[in-house]
Amino acid sequence: MIKQITPLLGRVLLALIFILSGFHKLTGFEGTAAFMAMHGLPMPQVLLVATIAVELGGGLMILLGWHARIAAAALFLFLIPTTLIFHAFWAVNPSDVMALQNQMNHFMKNLAIMGGMLYVLAYGSGPLSLKKSA
Repeated sequence: MIKQITPLLGRVLLALIFILSGFHKLTGFEGTAAFMAMHGLPMPQVLLVATIAVELGGGLMILLGWHARIAAAALFLFLIPTTLIFHAFWAVNPSDVMALQNQMNHFMKNLAIMGGMLYVLAYGSGPLSLKKSA
């Protein structure tokens, strides 16, 4: 029973951050686009639409276990530039200890999520899924 339910629970926990993040970006589109532009990203509205599609689409695919390996690979690759651009703790003024710790925490959180995505990529979605991965 535990081998049936734990992959599902793991997928739910991994998927939630992307589903909620994508939804918040969708409902706060202009503010998020401005934030992306502030970080120097070109064509922020276009990139934001792609980001929402990856986060919501990939999150739902992971949640449902439908082509979860493909979704995990996409989210893993998405997290690389996202982490480096938005959580560059090494670029924070070292005297701003709170900001430094905040960015380090976000950076490490993203690394942990990337680890979860690699696990789904390697082992698939598990038995309780729409499309079981081999």
